[in-house]
Amino acid sequence: MARMVDIGGKPAVERLAVARGHIRLRAGTVGAIRKGAVRKGDVLAAAQLSGIQAAKRTPDIVPLCHPVPLTSLAVELSLEPGGVSVRCEARARYGTGVEMEALCGVAGALLCVWDMVKYLEKDPTGNYPDTAIGDIRVLRKTKGKAIAGREKPGR
Repeated sequence: MARMVDIGGKPAVERLAVARGHIRLRAGTVGAIRKGAVRKGDVLAAAQLSGIQAAKRTPDIVPLCHPVPLTSLAVELSLEPGGVSVRCEARARYGTGVEMEALCGVAGALLCVWDMVKYLEKDPTGNYPDTAIGDIRVLRKTKGKAIAGREKPGR
């Protein structure tokens, strides 16, 4: 039987999670993104919004996650020679962590990039031999006093 974990007795404290990931793309695709020549539009702007939306919808994607009231969310994308990297930072004052929100933000942004450039990545058979999403992971997770040197709330 699956169930949500009871966090009712846990105090609400400041929480932070930072996650990152990468999508490997062909050089020509990276060039098209850089030039603003992708048919669907601004890849980095759309992916940033997609990452924010995905992080906010985490409990809809991961069914046993609590609906965490995020207080801050930042999704940053960087264009690199071999593709696009995404970094997502999620914050909340709550009784459970925000690492799933940060991970969903990264995954949502990366999937949006793939969707927008897939026509550039396909080979003659319609497959994607060079394209890969990977290295999605939590870089940092902190709570309370450990966040950016700030004191715990109420102190």
